[in-house]
Amino acid sequence: MAAPGVLTDTSVIIDFLRKRDKRNSALWRIRESHVCFMSSVTVFEWQCGAVTERHSEDIGKLAKWIGTIPFDDEIAGISSIIYRRLKREHTLIEFRDIFIAATAIAENLCLATLNTKHFKRIEEIDLLEIQSAENKNVRL
Repeated sequence: MAAPGVLTDTSVIIDFLRKRDKRNSALWRIRESHVCFMSSVTVFEWQCGAVTERHSEDIGKLAKWIGTIPFDDEIAGISSIIYRRLKREHTLIEFRDIFIAATAIAENLCLATLNTKHFKRIEEIDLLEIQSAENKNVRL
C-alpha cells in the first residue's frame, strides 16, 4: 500500500533548508511515512527570499526530491472561493497561504505546516500538525 500524500507548507520547507542536519527537520520526519509535495507557490516564496545563489540551487534540488504541484485554474477557482468566504467572515489570511491550502484541497492532500494559526481557518483542509525538531512532541 502506498504511503499517504502530504503537501508541505513553506514553513516546513524553510525548516528543512535551514537545518544543518537535515535528518533533524520536520520534512525528514514527514517523509518517513508520507509522499511529500510542495506547491509552486512555495517555490515562489523561497525564490523571493533567496539571498544567495546557493539558496536558489537548494530549492531546485528539493523540488526534484519531493515534487512540485503547479498552480492551475482549478486551484485558482478554489482559492477564490476560500478568499471570498474568509473575507466575508473577516478572517482573511495571506493570499499565498490561501493558494497553498487550495492546492492541498484540489489534490486531496493533507497539509503539513509548522504554522497552523491561519490554516485552521480553512475548514476544508486536513492539517498534519507537526512541531519543529526542537520540540520532540511531534504528531504525524
